[in-house]
Amino acid sequence: MKRIKMSLLLKIVIAILLGIGCSYFFPEALARIFVTFNSLFGNFLNFIIPLLILGLVAPGIAELGRGAGKMLGVTTLLAYGSTVLSGYFSYGVCGLTYPHILEQGSFSSSEALAAAEGLEPYFVIDMPPLFGVMSALILSFVLGLALASVKGNAFRTVLNEFREVIMLVIRKVIIPLLPLYIFGIFLKMGVEGTVMMIIGLFLKVIIVIFILHVALLLIQFCIAGAVAGKNPLRCLKNMLPAYMTALGTQSSAATIPVTLAQAKKNGVRAEVADFVIPLCGTIHLSGSTLKIVACAFAISFMTGMPTDLGLYTEFIFMLGIAMVAAPGVPGGAIMASIGIIGSILGFDEDMQGLMIALYIAMDSFGTACNVTGDGAIALIVDRIFKKQAVR
Repeated sequence: MKRIKMSLLLKIVIAILLGIGCSYFFPEALARIFVTFNSLFGNFLNFIIPLLILGLVAPGIAELGRGAGKMLGVTTLLAYGSTVLSGYFSYGVCGLTYPHILEQGSFSSSEALAAAEGLEPYFVIDMPPLFGVMSALILSFVLGLALASVKGNAFRTVLNEFREVIMLVIRKVIIPLLPLYIFGIFLKMGVEGTVMMIIGLFLKVIIVIFILHVALLLIQFCIAGAVAGKNPLRCLKNMLPAYMTALGTQSSAATIPVTLAQAKKNGVRAEVADFVIPLCGTIHLSGSTLKIVACAFAISFMTGMPTDLGLYTEFIFMLGIAMVAAPGVPGGAIMASIGIIGSILGFDEDMQGLMIALYIAMDSFGTACNVTGDGAIALIVDRIFKKQAVR
């Protein structure tokens, strides 16, 4: 298993480097082949995410027995609290640093919207999901909690076998194709040049956000380590394969198998990890929240718009709720939150477009922070319910 994990990590690193390198000499016609593959794979992820949630979360709840409802409540409360606190952490640090590195009111959003159409796939095949992410979560909760209380094994067996099907798809389809998908993502970004354009405009902001992500992970694992009685740095190091996988895929859903394995390596019991990790992959988006707040604050600050605490308090609390509905695919968090960005912060269409471009240019860092932080939540939940089991 260790050889397999290291091989996957190595493949991801190689795919990232090759994608950036090949973007300098690949002709557009060849690059579009990989863009077409990524379009198909991305649509497949959209299709499989609700089924993945149902296949992993529902059996996990059922296997936890009558304590499942309480574990669900504790996990959800921890995830939402972590998401909201990360928003306030981002707001506070940005409020202290931006006045020293950015010039207030110096930026016109329309001047920065020079994003090109970008590479298009040769063809697109729509793969609409059977139901939405929230429907999958609700159905998983209902089925899991009901089976935890109802006697009989027939439907429980069906759910367990469905979980095996989902895990087979993950092992035989998603994991083997991840390196190629990562290669395509970085190839497309390099060929279009959009990443360098955004980085050139917001380099200082990106550096601040990256430091914030590192600081947030250290805080999360220090808290989790203190609660679980484990070495926080060792636990954080064990989550590195999940971080690197998310860094390349920009998808928390595609990273779930790796996150699961690394959480168990940190000593989280299998029945807890199998429930907490897929659930947190949907509802715990602390890294994305941190990045959205930091990006929005930067645009507001540079365009001379209000950045007062009251306004951002409303924004952060609503953002935490919006993150629950965010699909675990590239750009899902910003798409789920763009409505409240416009309604609460007053961003016009140009500013919203700039927000999306800036966010997606750094999407992988937020996703990596999200899934790595899931490991910290799993440690805390495991410790809480291990204490209760002892009692």
